[in-house]
Amino acid sequence: MKPMKLALATTALTGLAAAPVAAALSATATTDLNLRAGPGPQFQIEEVIAAEDEVTVEGCLDSGDWCEVSYDGTTGWAYSAYLTTPVENEPVVIYENQDDMDVAIVEHEEGNKAVGAAAGGTWGAAAGSLLVGGPAAVAAGAVLGGLTGAASTLDETTVTYVQKNPVDPIYLNGEVAVGAGIPQEVELYSVPESDYDYINVNEQYVLVNPENRRIVTVVR
Repeated sequence: MKPMKLALATTALTGLAAAPVAAALSATATTDLNLRAGPGPQFQIEEVIAAEDEVTVEGCLDSGDWCEVSYDGTTGWAYSAYLTTPVENEPVVIYENQDDMDVAIVEHEEGNKAVGAAAGGTWGAAAGSLLVGGPAAVAAGAVLGGLTGAASTLDETTVTYVQKNPVDPIYLNGEVAVGAGIPQEVELYSVPESDYDYINVNEQYVLVNPENRRIVTVVR
């Protein structure tokens, strides 16, 4: 009887080892992208993924909007609309194609790394409209008005003005990133002698092109 039990146990272990496991996916950030402690803008920033750097995607939420990734030795969560992977040599946004990529579905265990309004438990009540971004267009190499050139014109005077003239934060779902759009109902603040306005989104200051209301620079 013992040999039979051993054989059955071995068969069970073999079957377990043969179970299919979704492979990790390599992806590229289309812009400087926050790596957060959890899947949402209410979680603290652990690192910033540099534009065009690669990450390893361990899996994404069932909704597909946030993915758990590893970058430069740090594991955290990134907004998947700004992550692409090549398909037939063309960059494809993970958020729009998660089902076709066999991306693992993962869950997030709630922690205590929320910041700002979230730390006080009021983020849900304060959150407004989604940041309307253009990540697919950015991934495809399209040049959206005002997405480029801001960093080179961001002088010390502009940064100093923003720092010395704080405004109350606006909480929006989505991620603060170059290319994201600010909803029309949100007030922007002007910067003297500058082509850009500014605003505090999710406790991060950004410069915005007032003509199309897209973020052109995140002031870090």
